[in-house]
Amino acid sequence: MKRTAALVLSIALVVMGGTYADAKNSIKSDITDMLNGKDATVIIRNVKTEKEFVYNKYRSERRYTPESTYKVPHALIGLSTGAVRDEYEVKRWDGVMREFPDWNRDHTLASGMRYSVIWYYQAMARDIGEERMQENLDLLDYGNADISGGIDSFWLDSSLEISAREQTDFFEGLVEESFPFDKQQMRTVKRIMINDEQNDYTIHGKTGTRLSDYGLGWYTGYVETEKGEWVFAVNLDGSGTEAKNLTLEVLKKLNIIPKE
Repeated sequence: MKRTAALVLSIALVVMGGTYADAKNSIKSDITDMLNGKDATVIIRNVKTEKEFVYNKYRSERRYTPESTYKVPHALIGLSTGAVRDEYEVKRWDGVMREFPDWNRDHTLASGMRYSVIWYYQAMARDIGEERMQENLDLLDYGNADISGGIDSFWLDSSLEISAREQTDFFEGLVEESFPFDKQQMRTVKRIMINDEQNDYTIHGKTGTRLSDYGLGWYTGYVETEKGEWVFAVNLDGSGTEAKNLTLEVLKKLNIIPKE
């Protein structure tokens, strides 16, 4: 597995020509063009070799509210505390009509992740409670671990903040199952994060968008291929969908997933 990064780099050099630095700078230039004036950061790191690609290092160290990317550690905390039994546990819709049609029905932990159902995770947060939530966030060393913004809203444009670099560190711990949590529960969370499963790669990811003004978008997670595993974190001045699209383009340019 130590050869993975070298293999990716050699492919990039063959495709793009020149030195590795030339290839990396070319990709960064492409990202700038794709952003069309928006600010963003991209971190993609090989889990085994620790070789990484970074666009906008300054922004990668700056903390932002995680928005719905927090559903990943939140699901793990919910399982570890017994606030939910498993990925299939149903919470009944309260009948309140919300802005996204997919939210207006009963949900499970898994479907709540897939459709980014805020009310499900808010209800689970209340079941977890402040003391257990804080204890577990501290165990995960997740960003500033500040839940002072309210037990059912601290991750939504509120007190909890995390940088893109800290997001990749969190996902590296999840991939390697190095957290002091039950391994089967970590594997459950990784499974319900699957966004795209193909013959030659699987992407586990979670978007996040600041819904108040759509001024912050995230895409975080990791990708598995035959060549290895890469964690990633992208945030930008825009939506989670835009962050996801940018991530996929960069993964293709780095020859981590195939260009379709």
